[in-house]
Amino acid sequence: MRLFLALVPPPALRRRFGELADTAYAHCSGKRVPDDNLHLTLAFLGEQPERQAEELADWLSGTRVAPGQWRLDRWGHFARPGIVWIGGEPESDLVQLQQSLRAELEDIGIASQPRRFTPHVTLLRRAEQPPGPSLPDFAEDWSYTRAALVLSEPIGQGSRYTPLAWSRV
Repeated sequence: MRLFLALVPPPALRRRFGELADTAYAHCSGKRVPDDNLHLTLAFLGEQPERQAEELADWLSGTRVAPGQWRLDRWGHFARPGIVWIGGEPESDLVQLQQSLRAELEDIGIASQPRRFTPHVTLLRRAEQPPGPSLPDFAEDWSYTRAALVLSEPIGQGSRYTPLAWSRV
């Protein structure tokens, strides 16, 4: 089972991110991430056996995530994989959350990525060109209260993301 920990935006904010993905696609082409898959990855856990997934779900269900807020207000691009994303300044609470979850995972023997955390929401993969100045300015505030353990299942030419467990509020 391919797993990761993530923040999942509430439905209205996810729709807004989808609108930004449409705007980016019109400029950059590539493969648009479906609205249902839009998220912020906190820790990629890779392939895990089913029993480990159950233990991770139990662990996360007992973990409390401190509420926080993150302002997204910039376009970004990872050139090598052709990723177009939106993000913002990494708020200290968000960075602290990611680091504490990674440390807890290491304590229970689970290695995770990324070591270097660049908070972002991927909108496009295999983009043909980076975002340019013609993309509109935007500012969206994301209030988060919990994290999800997410299963990534390959389907067709993409993936379906299914939350398996949530942290407690």
